[in-house]
Amino acid sequence: MNLFAVNKYLREVYVPVPTIEWIGGVDGKIKIIDQTLLPNELKYVYCDDRKSIYHAIKTLMVRGAPAIGIAGAMGAVVGIKDDKSEDFDSFFKEFKEVIAYLGSSRPTAVNLFWGLKRMEETAQKNSQKPVSEIKEILLNEAKTILEEDKEICRKIGENGEAFLEEGSCVITHCNAGGLATGDFGTALAVMFAATNKGKKISVYADETRPLLQGSRLTVWELKNAGIDVTLICDNMSAHTMKSKKIDCVIVGADRIAANGDAANKIGTYGLSIIAKEHNVPFYVAAPASTFDLSITSGDEIPIEERGSDEITSIAGHKIAPDGIKVFNPAFDVTPAANIKAIITERGVIHSPNMEKIKNVIGDNT
Repeated sequence: MNLFAVNKYLREVYVPVPTIEWIGGVDGKIKIIDQTLLPNELKYVYCDDRKSIYHAIKTLMVRGAPAIGIAGAMGAVVGIKDDKSEDFDSFFKEFKEVIAYLGSSRPTAVNLFWGLKRMEETAQKNSQKPVSEIKEILLNEAKTILEEDKEICRKIGENGEAFLEEGSCVITHCNAGGLATGDFGTALAVMFAATNKGKKISVYADETRPLLQGSRLTVWELKNAGIDVTLICDNMSAHTMKSKKIDCVIVGADRIAANGDAANKIGTYGLSIIAKEHNVPFYVAAPASTFDLSITSGDEIPIEERGSDEITSIAGHKIAPDGIKVFNPAFDVTPAANIKAIITERGVIHSPNMEKIKNVIGDNT
């Protein structure tokens, strides 16, 4: 099944098959693509309670900061839909337990906590209404978050495509396409938007060890979109920059501190150092919801550490001796000094710092 379909109402625009959707009414369920099976199988999974969506987030069935934020918002709805409380206080106590539970699934991507906080605030604003009505309002808010993300993705692409010219060659790391969002992606949105403008570009995609999001997801999306893409191993980026004409690096982010330090998939920091050495501009594409203005620098960003099996095995095949010690951080932090610009839906932040970010992002709401 092709990931993309042509939108008849827009000129030559590729529209991703939805990564995440709500099916039914307030008693409905969440439909997601199980990204752990790609590219070999396109399978949908349905989550209809808090445990199933927690599991989907934790095991990376749904992944990518914006998509996790949407999943968290929708998860808050499925997590509370069967609650029988008739008064707000009882309902809200249970609702906060659902939010805390979902928030414990993954620590680094701030979009998850942004989405959950927005749902909590929505419930509080409607505390005087019947519980049944509050549930409907919460569902509508989760759907709104999804629709807003679609618009945000398109705007990021629109704001970033000017960085790519006819014939531009890009390196990207991990997956920041439609699979990581509600629609068009963040980093890949820039590439899709440039392509939709008629620009022929080419992309080198890092495989992104240990879970291979680059080889499994990014090249799949780009290939289906008709973009010239070449897969490389993570440790080939330096040689590629030295031997090929690389015009820029574009990546996504999972959390950006107030000073512009950006957390992204492990290996991004190293790629930024390589880019700096070769005078290749390094761009981050992310929505305003990925900024965490409560922390002053990347030193305060919590870094998720995952299980050893992700490194000692590939696709179920053991590649390391039994009992070997493993260090498996899922993210690293690229300092703002290595970032040429951050591309957001609200504008482009050149040479990011605290003042410039505040001017563009505002209060981050």
